[in-house]
Amino acid sequence: MQFSTHTISYYLNCFGRSTSQSRFRVLSQFISSVSSLKVAWRKDIKLDQAIENDKQWRLCARVVKEVLNEPGQVIPLRYLEKRRPRLETCNLGLITIKTFLARNPGLFDTYLDRIRPKSEPVPFIRASDRLQRFLEEEKRIRTENEPLIVAKLCKLLMMSKNNVVSAEKLVHVKREFGFPDDFMVSLVPKYPEYFRLVEHPGEEKSFLELVSWDSKFAKSAIEQRADEESRLTGIRIRPSFYVKLPPGFFLRKEMREWVRDWMELPYISPYDNASQLDPSSREMEKRTVGVFHELLSLSLFKRIPVPILGKFNEEYRFSNAFSSVFTRHSGIFYMSLKGGIKTAVLREAYKDDELIDRDPILEITDKFVELLDEGRRERVEQLRLQREAVHKDIEMMAMGNSERH
Repeated sequence: MQFSTHTISYYLNCFGRSTSQSRFRVLSQFISSVSSLKVAWRKDIKLDQAIENDKQWRLCARVVKEVLNEPGQVIPLRYLEKRRPRLETCNLGLITIKTFLARNPGLFDTYLDRIRPKSEPVPFIRASDRLQRFLEEEKRIRTENEPLIVAKLCKLLMMSKNNVVSAEKLVHVKREFGFPDDFMVSLVPKYPEYFRLVEHPGEEKSFLELVSWDSKFAKSAIEQRADEESRLTGIRIRPSFYVKLPPGFFLRKEMREWVRDWMELPYISPYDNASQLDPSSREMEKRTVGVFHELLSLSLFKRIPVPILGKFNEEYRFSNAFSSVFTRHSGIFYMSLKGGIKTAVLREAYKDDELIDRDPILEITDKFVELLDEGRRERVEQLRLQREAVHKDIEMMAMGNSERH
């Protein structure tokens, strides 16, 4: 993206002999209301495809969770079949459970058992040995990456107003950031030096509170990148956003000029106190973009559904119209509409439809996808052998008929 090198001060100097009214008009042109600056949304096919690529394994993970949440981690096949409407959000409602199991061998074992002592045996399903091994691997990976998970949780609290976030909201985003399902009981109590779970009087809600501020967590991904570049080049690099507009995307002149001057503003860390910033100022816009950049950087897939981000309006001081940030800064973010859900995506984390900025916890996803691929390869082989058997039977029948004649 190319911008003119002139700043606001340049234009004011050009009008040095003009009246103060003229200078005011020029200044107003560049310091316009942030909310009035709009950029047309443009579809990014490759980033939409990145979201589509995850659809199949997410469907399988949803069914696995449904089974594992059952008592004894087993469920009658017909009970799971009745839950298809609840699973329609992941397209399971379009196929039967039997078809799903046939398409994804290796996830579950099927066996006969009684629902009640005197009832007839019916098919049940339970986790297969391969799925059990994967679950053990998942535990190992999460244990190895526990320091990373603790750091993420600290960062989420450190960016928030008063360093406190609703426990319910944090549980709601656990999958976005790679937290264990039971992190409030298995992880939080292990680190009393960082976390305290509190209940506010008169409210039936729990809140997670930061106990102590650790400066080693108070450095954003952008600041860490600038430090690394400074170390490699020997030149002090200023923290700044990486802007990458998609091919064929152009900004109007007034928006180009606004973005140019906005980019020249000093970077404001999402961990700095923002209470003194004017909510309608360009500085607050700079800080808000920094918070969104950091939240997406901390997420597993460097993307988060916009409605989920909206739940944290109060904690992170987002305006009610916060989602316009993602289109106004289209070189930093992309707002996908895939699947009818607005999803904020961090552009720099992707090359085409491939995530290149990979979180270590994604090893869990990789192993789950490997498990699915292994089962599907076996199914393809079984289908091939069945076709060959049918073909041989047809040949034998044809030979028998020819001998009789």
